[in-house]
Amino acid sequence: MTEPAVVARLTREITSDLKPGDLEDFYRDLHRHPELSFREHRTAAKLAGRLRAAGYEVTEGVARTGVVGVLANGDGPVVWLRGDMDALPVPEATGLPYTSTVDGVMHACGHDLHVTWLAAAAGMLAAARDTWSGTLVVVGQPAEEFGGGAAAMVADGVHERFPRPDVLFGQHVAPGLAGFFPHTPGLTLSASDDIDVVVHGVGGHGSRPESTVDPVVTAAYIVTRLQTVVSREVAAGEWAVLTVGRFHAGTQSNIIPAEARLSLNVRTRDTRVRERVLTAIRRVVEGECAAAGCPVPPGVTVVAGCPSTVNDPVLDDEIAAVHRELFGEHTVFDFGQVMGSEDFSLLAPAGVPYDYWYVTSTPAAVWEAAPGEEPAEKFAHVPGNHSPLFAPDPSVLVPGVRTLVSAALSRLGALRA
Repeated sequence: MTEPAVVARLTREITSDLKPGDLEDFYRDLHRHPELSFREHRTAAKLAGRLRAAGYEVTEGVARTGVVGVLANGDGPVVWLRGDMDALPVPEATGLPYTSTVDGVMHACGHDLHVTWLAAAAGMLAAARDTWSGTLVVVGQPAEEFGGGAAAMVADGVHERFPRPDVLFGQHVAPGLAGFFPHTPGLTLSASDDIDVVVHGVGGHGSRPESTVDPVVTAAYIVTRLQTVVSREVAAGEWAVLTVGRFHAGTQSNIIPAEARLSLNVRTRDTRVRERVLTAIRRVVEGECAAAGCPVPPGVTVVAGCPSTVNDPVLDDEIAAVHRELFGEHTVFDFGQVMGSEDFSLLAPAGVPYDYWYVTSTPAAVWEAAPGEEPAEKFAHVPGNHSPLFAPDPSVLVPGVRTLVSAALSRLGALRA
């Protein structure tokens, strides 16, 4: 690894001509035109165009809408930089002048920032190829929100079709007073599983419930009973979150439907807890359906999932040191383990170290106006990821480029000290 002071100096030199106005124009354009998972055609084309203009060999359509750019620059390690591209089915309520133009769809998780950072960092590193040696691979990943994008890229041969990484880097915009770069060595993000449940009943007229098996009532019991899985089956010192995010049944008030559908999400940190919770969900669903006399067993399907994100501790310490040198000692701290999840780690082949950090983005005025005196109190009251009010401060555009550039330079062979 190149010394942090050298990396910081090179990063400042390389990014000295970054134009915040150009970055903001690109970012605002992406924000106005959000695209859902596996539909990121316009976003992918924008990223691909930037990479081609910078001299990368670009492949589009990886896992349907993914983009991979490769810049070979002599002998040295292979460094992957990843940014996710998809938006969320959230109606925007920020009131920004560059608000989403797509009804019901918004970049509520900040992936428009991620693409902007990735494209700009790739361009800066390409323009400064006389300072480093190795191969840079830039990955625009689809469908992080859907939960299947990274797995789809791996299934589409991303590790065989492109230079295999020696190290993988990624970052995420986060709530918190803008200007900080939290790092967590080791476990940083939880595992996530989505489960679809179908309760099969017997439909009929609302005036004659005795002639039916009501899947709505059965599903309601399932929802209630599932609340005990974490509170009564997971030890107090362990971590799990179980959410029923969707309950759909019926078409009209006087019709008892023939089925009800639930969508669940589970977050866990430990593989044993993960297995126990998933087993308990299946047991509860099957038990309630049997108790209700459902004519056929329920459907319980794990439709998507990703493992915990566990940063390589040594690598994370090294990149954190680079970011401290670049932005100041006080700007980097341990964010701690959170229950949020990412499929980022799936892009790292077995044994390949990776590091994933955060860029805080809450505007100072919003932060100061939030109730509370302590940061933890304010953090709980500012709009976060997935909120219809999530509006990162554009001041993080340049720093978010520099975090990626500096991480890449820390591992690529230095040609100029």
